[in-house]
Amino acid sequence: MSKIKIGAIASGSGSNFLAIIQSCEEGILKEKATVEVLVCNKAGAFCMERAKNHKIPYFLIESDKHQGTREEFDQKVIDVLDRYGCNLIVLVGYMRFVSKFFINHFNGKIMNIHPALLPSFKGMHAHEDAIAYGVKVSGVTVHFADVHEDHGPIIIQKAVPVYDTDNKDTLGTRILKWEHKAFPKAIELFCDGRLHVEGRIVKIDGEVKL
Repeated sequence: MSKIKIGAIASGSGSNFLAIIQSCEEGILKEKATVEVLVCNKAGAFCMERAKNHKIPYFLIESDKHQGTREEFDQKVIDVLDRYGCNLIVLVGYMRFVSKFFINHFNGKIMNIHPALLPSFKGMHAHEDAIAYGVKVSGVTVHFADVHEDHGPIIIQKAVPVYDTDNKDTLGTRILKWEHKAFPKAIELFCDGRLHVEGRIVKIDGEVKL
């Protein structure tokens, strides 16, 4: 079976991007997937250095300088991903909404990761919101992306304890370790054909261990 070709989209440091690269090079995805290309929308973002270090082609398409519609911007991204034959798109810290046009183009083959147990604490301040609410457990969610923020069908979740002494940095560090395991595992399940989406329910063949 041919390997899945991954296209990554990022805005920041790209630590989850690196975790996926390493899983493809020497981990659970070695025989199953390759990272073909990175698209970044923020000048100076460190994710591009990670791509360079691993000899992965990368493209800067700056959203701040885009004058047209969201769909026109997304078409520029799609053109790159299609050029590299990507059949799974991963949003690895992509701080921008993707359009319905983008979602429909890749038709259920876009994954996102969020540092909370969805549907709780959506958005960009998940750690602060979880601590402020006083929850005792937060965590990580990998899900298929849809047109709504942090909303699509859930693939994997991992619960992580929240301590009374936590701040956003200590909680974030604890959750990030599990993000780096959960995203490659979700991709592995996709590669193996073990994911079956029925409405917003993702049914998984067999047992899943992180």
